[in-house]
Amino acid sequence: VQLQASGGGLVQAGGSLRLSCAASGRTFSRYTMGWFRQIPGKEREFVAAIRWSGGNTYYADSVKGRFTISRDNAKSTVDLQLNSLKPEDTAVYYCAAKNTPLIVTTSSLYDYWGQGTQVTVSS
Repeated sequence: VQLQASGGGLVQAGGSLRLSCAASGRTFSRYTMGWFRQIPGKEREFVAAIRWSGGNTYYADSVKGRFTISRDNAKSTVDLQLNSLKPEDTAVYYCAAKNTPLIVTTSSLYDYWGQGTQVTVSS
């Protein structure tokens, strides 16, 4: 599976962005998809995940109620809508894929990663 993330940018606090991750290769619908973020010098942090069917999602407490993950298996894409952004949301955001029907929140367990997209929130 090859993943290509896009949609990052610079936004003021309180604003919104929509990140998208396009997948190619193997059967996308069999993969749990996740979004993670990383600040230089810190470990990669779980943000959100969605099961292959799209029926189950899971969020980090820090983004719950502000971010929404969704997927379109027909288009092989997974999106992350970021609302009510805060300066502490500034990071490089990565999408990831794992061939499992389960929700996975540990970065080391994911099999495939996109290249990352920068999100910068100014105060």
